[in-house]
Amino acid sequence: MFARRVAYLTDYTSHALGCFRDRLKRLIRVEPLLDLLHFLEPDRKDRIKAKFREEGDINAAAFLIDEIIHSKNYEQGWSRELITALETVGCKHAAKYVLNSPPEPTEEAENDSCVRLIDLLQLTLVSMKTGDVCAHCRALGLLTLEDQENIMKLTENQGNIGGARLLLKRLVKNEAGWFSKFLQALEDTEHHDLVRELRGEPCNEDGEACTCVRLDADRLEQTAPCTFESLSRMSNTDRSAPHLFYKRNIVLRDYQMEVARPALEEKNIIICLPTGSGKTRVAVYITKEHLERKKQTGQPGKVVVLVNKVPLVEQHYKAEFGRFLKHQYSVERVSGASQLKISFPQIMEQNDIIICTAQILENSLAKAKNGDEDGIKLSQFTLMVIDECHHTKKGGVYNHIMIRYLKQKHQNQLLKKQEKSPVPLPQILGLTASPGVGGAMSQQMAEEHILQICANLDAFTIKTKTFKEEEAKTPYKRIAKAEERKEDPFGDVIKKIMDEIHKHADLKLLCEPGTQNYEQWVVQKEQNAAKEENQMVRVCAEHLRQYNEALHQSNTIRMSDAFRFLDKYHNEELKTKSSPDEEGTITITDTERFLFTLFKDNKAKLQELMGKPQYENNNLAQLKTNILKEFSTRERARGIIFTRTRLSAIALCQWIQENPKFDEVGVSASYLIGGGDQSVVKPMTAAEQKDVLNKFRDGQINLLIATTVAEEGLDIAECNFVIRYCLVTNEIAMIQARGRGRAEDSSYTLVAEAGSGVAERESVNEYREKMMSTAIAKVCKMNRADYEKKFQMQAIMEEKVKIKKKQKKGMMKEPPSKISLSCRQCSVFVCSGEDIEKIENMHHVNVTKQFSKLFTVRENASLQERLLDYETNGVIACKNCGQQWGSMMLYKSIECPCLHIKNFVVTYGSKKKTFSKWSELPIKFPAFDYTQHADLLVEDSGEEDMETD
Repeated sequence: MFARRVAYLTDYTSHALGCFRDRLKRLIRVEPLLDLLHFLEPDRKDRIKAKFREEGDINAAAFLIDEIIHSKNYEQGWSRELITALETVGCKHAAKYVLNSPPEPTEEAENDSCVRLIDLLQLTLVSMKTGDVCAHCRALGLLTLEDQENIMKLTENQGNIGGARLLLKRLVKNEAGWFSKFLQALEDTEHHDLVRELRGEPCNEDGEACTCVRLDADRLEQTAPCTFESLSRMSNTDRSAPHLFYKRNIVLRDYQMEVARPALEEKNIIICLPTGSGKTRVAVYITKEHLERKKQTGQPGKVVVLVNKVPLVEQHYKAEFGRFLKHQYSVERVSGASQLKISFPQIMEQNDIIICTAQILENSLAKAKNGDEDGIKLSQFTLMVIDECHHTKKGGVYNHIMIRYLKQKHQNQLLKKQEKSPVPLPQILGLTASPGVGGAMSQQMAEEHILQICANLDAFTIKTKTFKEEEAKTPYKRIAKAEERKEDPFGDVIKKIMDEIHKHADLKLLCEPGTQNYEQWVVQKEQNAAKEENQMVRVCAEHLRQYNEALHQSNTIRMSDAFRFLDKYHNEELKTKSSPDEEGTITITDTERFLFTLFKDNKAKLQELMGKPQYENNNLAQLKTNILKEFSTRERARGIIFTRTRLSAIALCQWIQENPKFDEVGVSASYLIGGGDQSVVKPMTAAEQKDVLNKFRDGQINLLIATTVAEEGLDIAECNFVIRYCLVTNEIAMIQARGRGRAEDSSYTLVAEAGSGVAERESVNEYREKMMSTAIAKVCKMNRADYEKKFQMQAIMEEKVKIKKKQKKGMMKEPPSKISLSCRQCSVFVCSGEDIEKIENMHHVNVTKQFSKLFTVRENASLQERLLDYETNGVIACKNCGQQWGSMMLYKSIECPCLHIKNFVVTYGSKKKTFSKWSELPIKFPAFDYTQHADLLVEDSGEEDMETD
């Protein structure tokens, strides 16, 4: 098997060398490369060196390629040696061609134009300060140390111009993106005139054209020989481009043009293509054609691109819409992370293409409906692109937007009957890799789910592509089952602790600890105990949740990780029981003392057991086997491991980094987790995510351990293996994750313990995927009128009922005096609802003097860890028991204790209830009166000053 694989890879490399021979001979640097090619016999090397001396680099490189292709006697591993050697001598661009991973046609043409430009302007560029520019190019990674030494030696022997010529010769052999770095090097060394010349800008302050070589469009299009079209890649990477090239051609493949055709005819459609097959590129092309058509007919064109995640805003702007269309149209992006100081309507007015999160558009549409001047209407857009459109379902923000669209569409039909002008609506373009089946149990239900999505998006049809076997890049799939654990003394100790807690709280166990059912049971116990003011059961249930999580961890990650999780939890709980000042003493109840002592008594035993590798779960051993196999049998392995929680992603990454076996096969790992702040683990910022993805793309990292944040949407470089580790969700997630393995000869592996049910749930997803494909094919043949009216009217009526319920609920809202809050942990009275006010219709604060005597302020540990310099980083906690109540926020220089409803029990009339969100509470709180509180603060400050005097 291994021998066949080696033979396949050898033939694969030889084939790539033959296909890309004309381009490679211009990119390969023969002289330094030969020193690293140990598979070549000395006499062959001598012949190639002679060719180099007599005929130069290009002919010698062609001779080298022919020698490699026609010889069949090299020992195993020669292709890996060749690729490594190319990368070592600075020929990374050539290495990509040898790996059959060339840039896309548009990128290739653009890079060729950059090379052509350097060639045409060489007479001007050789006037540079070679030594300074060389040093900066080396620092930017454009030159190797050997390059720098050779250039400086030539400069010393033949002068500045000779060194500059060699520098330029070396530069153009870099991979795409080198041009912008070269411009930076020139800027840093104060060669501003050369930079302006390369950018095609006026060279002097009067705006007069420089007396340099000018290039017309025809000359720029004279590029190096083209390569054959490779299906191995459809990259979305952000490449910096020279500012001189104002136009980028968007080259679509035949299947992409086929799925785009109805949209080019101004029909609403859904494009369903696998991850990595260029859906977004098709959307860019449709956008371009749409705006050009509007321009030609003298009509205004306005496009909005909607995404469901903040990182996708920047990604679509840099990698796609901005990159291909900014030369011709104004493109802007807006999200919660944007730093733009103007309103959304202004941004929309000033730009042709706006990329934003769906919630921002929905907020603005809602404002317009309420008569707010800061709102906008759907009629102001002519095309709406909806990314990951399978989220257009009941309750989602995409659906709220589309319900507005559908209502107006049906109102337009009435207006036409009344012979009135209809309100214009935008064309709709939905993009998805998988619409799913919505948990359907039958083929009919699957079809209805897809029909509902089509109706919600007012889609004329759903366009997809069934790839032929030779085109498809579906990874080879396998299920790696780990043996069930025979002994688990670490887990037994945790279960023994849990049994002690069950007895202490008199809890009758209904399900097995370590399971999802147990998690649900214990959460319900905690909620009921909080309402009943049963502090003993409530605190016991909270501790049981942590032990249940530790059991799950010990079954998927190391025992030491599970122990550290428990130890950290208990240390943090103990901290809450110590008063930060001398104002008062926080009470520790007998139950809390019992729980802390129970963990302390078992701590040594847990530490002893976690140090015994024979008791580790078998899932980890199976995962280790799979990772080592991938990196041992592939020339250039690059993969993703998907896991359930952020904590397990970080722990698995640490496990890999600490294990020397992985280092021996060249594993370089990092984790990628989400940015939401709802977990015990600190989230990743957008900048941190971007940095990890860039390193993964550049090859500094070759193994990502990720939560489901990496399954959908994010631009991740192609992988040749994907592993889902003890994780199964739905068919959409399965297809998205599998789609990450889109390189040639890729694999998709599910690692799960035998008997866990994970493999069985994966089989259900496979069945649903087949149902989905069949349903899509059937829907494509249906008449739009057959389903449109039924499903669209159903969606509109459901929304109307929902709005009426909401309005009724709003009308029924009680005055704040009807409720009071008590501490969820110790049941002490906190405040009346009359003491609570709302800031910006969102934050619920209590600024009364009475309330300020009930809490202490602690530093926010998570903000400290993240090193964020916020004006407020305080947590407010109960003075009596240490239970966290909320946060201290600074609003226009006034400190406002902000309450989080989940930390309280609400007494509503005679009933006690718990809530997770303030919106669940049918109470209307007054707006925060800033002026009144500011005046009170001034008065208090004046009284304090008088007392001091």
